[in-house]
Amino acid sequence: MRLRLEQHHGIVEPDVNVIHHDTRRPRRNSARILPDRQFRGQLRTGNTDADRVADHGHRWAESGSTSDAHHFVARDKHHSVKHVFIWEESVMKKKVVIPSVLLIAALAAGGLHFAHIHALDKVAAAPAPPAPVPVVAATVTQHDVPIYLVGVGTVIAYNTDIVRAQIQGQIVSINFTEGQAVHAGDLLAQIDPRPYQALLDQYNGNLDRDEAQLKNAHTNLTRYTTLGDKGWATPQLIETQQAQVDELEAAVKTDKALIDSANVQLSYTRLTAPIDGVVGIRQIDVGNIISPSNTNGLVVVTQLHPISLIFTLPETSLPQIQLQQQKTKTPFTVFAYNQDNTMRLDQGVLGLVNNEILQTTGSIQLKANFDNKENRLWPGELVNARLLLDTRHNGLTVPAGVVQQGANGPYTWVINPDHTVAVRKIKVAQISDGQALIDSGLSANEQVVADGQYKLQPGTHVALLHGKAAQEQAAQDAMQAPIP
Repeated sequence: MRLRLEQHHGIVEPDVNVIHHDTRRPRRNSARILPDRQFRGQLRTGNTDADRVADHGHRWAESGSTSDAHHFVARDKHHSVKHVFIWEESVMKKKVVIPSVLLIAALAAGGLHFAHIHALDKVAAAPAPPAPVPVVAATVTQHDVPIYLVGVGTVIAYNTDIVRAQIQGQIVSINFTEGQAVHAGDLLAQIDPRPYQALLDQYNGNLDRDEAQLKNAHTNLTRYTTLGDKGWATPQLIETQQAQVDELEAAVKTDKALIDSANVQLSYTRLTAPIDGVVGIRQIDVGNIISPSNTNGLVVVTQLHPISLIFTLPETSLPQIQLQQQKTKTPFTVFAYNQDNTMRLDQGVLGLVNNEILQTTGSIQLKANFDNKENRLWPGELVNARLLLDTRHNGLTVPAGVVQQGANGPYTWVINPDHTVAVRKIKVAQISDGQALIDSGLSANEQVVADGQYKLQPGTHVALLHGKAAQEQAAQDAMQAPIP
């Protein structure tokens, strides 16, 4: 920084004894004001010694100093000295003003330097604008959306039979493989039939004997009746013979009934499949004695085609179901999904809404039937059931990850046209198959944040990711997101 020092000097006009102060720097070639070095030269050339001595004496008298005074002289056009003035005030002010000016200049320079450095510090300390937050965006789409009532249910076999023995006997053969599909009437095991066959043979022998006796009794009755008509036989003899015939006929009927019973007992030695289905784990081995008292029986046969699903819904869903049934007059469609809702197992129809509400849970039981042609439903399996209640036309959907839960309910981050984000409260009708159906709060074709929400604040600038970058960001956010 250059410091310009201004010195006060006097201007003496010819023939006027008035001194004017001027703050301008005197020029060296001025004809009116000369510094003291020119004055001394002029005194040596144009004035007498007496004048010089008188002038010096006057200067010393005025200033009281012999070293710090300066001489100013004014001449006319003939170079004659008109006035000599010794400017003591300039000298005194020079001594005081110059250090003051230097001090002020130094302070000013320091202040400017400090202000400059402070300004630089402010610039350096000012935070840079934050970088846009990378997020994955999604678009609000509009299309037909099915409305489901979702419940949890258990698969129930349409028919389940335990194959038990109705007679006692020894197992002589097992005629099935565990897990085998069987049909009604297929032989599963054989009980030793010999005792029951022997009893059947005995009853057959008794029948033959009684039938022979009955035949003879019928012959005698015919003979006695003929003799009676001729008067050769008494009526009593004829009645006795008729009674014997009736008795033998009854014996024959008894023999036939015993034979039928023996045949049934003999049939029980064959343990057969009562229904079409799949056999389970064998409960008894060959050589063991089986009887009706064995509660586990031989094996369990389970029917898989068709198959049933019993699931529950909140009792608040019952009016919706009843109202929709009155509207459509058609059976509801029911979809069965696995527990994590990643696979549709089968599609069936609703067969029954139970006739009472479970008071303990406040829910209603429903039963659906499935063809189960691919055997994806298995008895005892826990599945998720979706009852198709209705279809909403032109519904608004977003990915399920768009929906965030807050203290005031669900909300989402909406991306503005300037790539800033804002919080928007929404109302969700349902979340199914990774898509959320929005009742209110969003419009079609709006952009919303699908992933990366935990980094956002209202007004944050975002950078939209696509393709592989979006997949990587989603994976990274899944690792960094706090566990709820």
